[in-house]
Amino acid sequence: MPRRFSALLAAVAGATLLSGCISFGEDPPEQLLTLTPQARIEAGAVREGAINATLAVMEPSTSQRLNVNRIPVSTTDSSLAYLQDAFWVEKPAKLFRNVLAETIRAGGKRFVVDGGDLAYAAPVQLTGELVEMGYDAPSRSAVVVFDAVMANAMGDLRTQRFEHRVEGVRPEALDVGRALNEATNAVAADVAAWVD
Repeated sequence: MPRRFSALLAAVAGATLLSGCISFGEDPPEQLLTLTPQARIEAGAVREGAINATLAVMEPSTSQRLNVNRIPVSTTDSSLAYLQDAFWVEKPAKLFRNVLAETIRAGGKRFVVDGGDLAYAAPVQLTGELVEMGYDAPSRSAVVVFDAVMANAMGDLRTQRFEHRVEGVRPEALDVGRALNEATNAVAADVAAWVD
């Protein structure tokens, strides 16, 4: 009996010590940020088109600093932080692609696909690199920079850099989130005009 009791006591003590080491993660953020397109197709609108006239909007590549659900803050030319309490609902490249595709689609001049197998069958593909989607602390600006690459079935390429800044933004999650949404929509509108 004493051996069983001491073994049980040791197991309870071990479990108690171990519970102090186990963490189930941080508390979830109070709110998540997203990007919403300002140009949208109305409900019930019908779009038709042939596969040979389809434009596929692919998810852009990003550097590792943007491959997270955080908003990067440039504090100097060589230092980086992340904005406190600012978390995207998805990674920035996917959010950007969604706004870009919807903006081009709403323009009505292109039959647009932005996911699934059909995107890879489209003869014209819009891709590129999301170079910047963050906050520049010295200038108090929200900045979005996109290097667009459009390729057709013949192998022809077109490239162009698009950039938009929203200045006078406080370094607060909601303010920066709103400004980045504005900058993203401005870039998307410029790209939509470029692809048409």
